[in-house]
Amino acid sequence: MGAAAQTDDHPTRAVIRLDHLTHNMRLLQEIAGATPLWPAIKANAYGHGAAIVARHLVGLGYDTLCVAHLAEAMALREAGIAARFLVLSAALPAQAPAIAAAGCEPVVCDAEMLQALSAAGAVAGRDVHVHLKVDTGMARIGVTPDDAPALIDLIRQLPNVKLSGLMSHFASADAADKSDAQGQLARFRALLDGPAAGIDAVRHIANSAGLLDLRDAHLDAVRPGIAIYGLAPSPEIANPRVGELRPVLQWRTRITHLKEVPAGTGISYRHTFHTQAPSLIATVPVGYGDGLSRLLSNKLEMLVGGVRCRQVGRVTMDQSMLDVSALRGRVQTGDEVVLIGRQGDEAITADEIADRLGTINYEVVTAIAQRVPRVAVGSERA
Repeated sequence: MGAAAQTDDHPTRAVIRLDHLTHNMRLLQEIAGATPLWPAIKANAYGHGAAIVARHLVGLGYDTLCVAHLAEAMALREAGIAARFLVLSAALPAQAPAIAAAGCEPVVCDAEMLQALSAAGAVAGRDVHVHLKVDTGMARIGVTPDDAPALIDLIRQLPNVKLSGLMSHFASADAADKSDAQGQLARFRALLDGPAAGIDAVRHIANSAGLLDLRDAHLDAVRPGIAIYGLAPSPEIANPRVGELRPVLQWRTRITHLKEVPAGTGISYRHTFHTQAPSLIATVPVGYGDGLSRLLSNKLEMLVGGVRCRQVGRVTMDQSMLDVSALRGRVQTGDEVVLIGRQGDEAITADEIADRLGTINYEVVTAIAQRVPRVAVGSERA
């Protein structure tokens, strides 16, 4: 296979395919039609690198980006990203001055926060544009539909606070049975068509699953998250076009050490794996400190030379071991190893790793640690 020359400081990296991101955005925009997309880039863009992803999205013409916390928006501003930021998580009144000074658009759901934002807006000399979160069935944050009219009236009365959006969030739009999601949408529409009728505010509820499977939920804007990164919200999505999504992230490393060991050799901490025959063991510089869960120990495969090789022994903080005995004479230090992505005719997906962990693809990619460099490739926008 041949060792590649190394000019970087760390051989483990997440490769971000911006051409795939472009493809996914165009596909999702085609499904959404004229409805604007407000991409979610919270949690370091689901592990893909927030600054890399945000800069590319702005270059594609997307000017409203969704983050979880004010700190995420401020980090992107410092990175030179010129966008409108919608802050999705509930904040504390003590954070109101910073939100007002930053000019971000916070999600709100209680009177105390609204009053704090009004006072902070006065000090900052600007209006704070807010999005009222209505809890239609997620039971996370949000005001009940019955109590929403009172908060809408309060926003009208308070100086320096303007209502920019009325929003909710689906709990089960990614399920095969859409009855729960349809119930949420009906409760949201009852508010929009009743007490909130005629209010000049953007109405939005749809996430990736809602965009793909619930056309009636598109309303005035859609907030896609996982789908922009080329991953399905769940295996139960009905829209056949979900198969056209292209994974944006590839996780790669390189072999740093090779060792022949005899049969019966215990590998890694506590010797949870013993070789059954003389074996060639490769070490790769990736471990749970990089986001490779220790729970995957002895349950994982990685690609070497297009061949699935079993990970053996416990995943350690910074390194893991592979049995590459099948590649004797064809493998050497410096060879590429793929944790997520394609190599030759084989591919390992975030969904496969999620299945082995008993979790979802969201967690697998989001868990990739900050210390793993994100390297952007394929930046063409054509």
